[in-house]
Amino acid sequence: MSHLRNQVNLIGNLGMDPEIKVLENGKKVARFSIATSERFRNSEGEQVKETQWHQVVAWGGSAGIAEQFLKKGKEVALSGRLSHRSYEDKDGNTRYMTEVIVNEIVLLGNGQKD
Repeated sequence: MSHLRNQVNLIGNLGMDPEIKVLENGKKVARFSIATSERFRNSEGEQVKETQWHQVVAWGGSAGIAEQFLKKGKEVALSGRLSHRSYEDKDGNTRYMTEVIVNEIVLLGNGQKD
């Protein structure tokens, strides 16, 4: 059960075409974002749609799948793990980022679903 300790499964739509880079060692990496949405009724009974954006990183074979098949608006299911990191921006401020590191990508619908 140790593989369940840091696992995330998401179904959403790509917010952008994947950005593909080939590193000096020949390893491929893809970066993209997906949006997940949920609908619910608030305390006033109004229907609300809440969208969350997730930054995704895919390596190796998963990066190849992303490069070949994923486009903005495409619906995908993915599983992976959460990774937290920090970096310094151009103004010297520390920024924090949470990303999903992909283990598996499953292609779903042909386009964007509401």
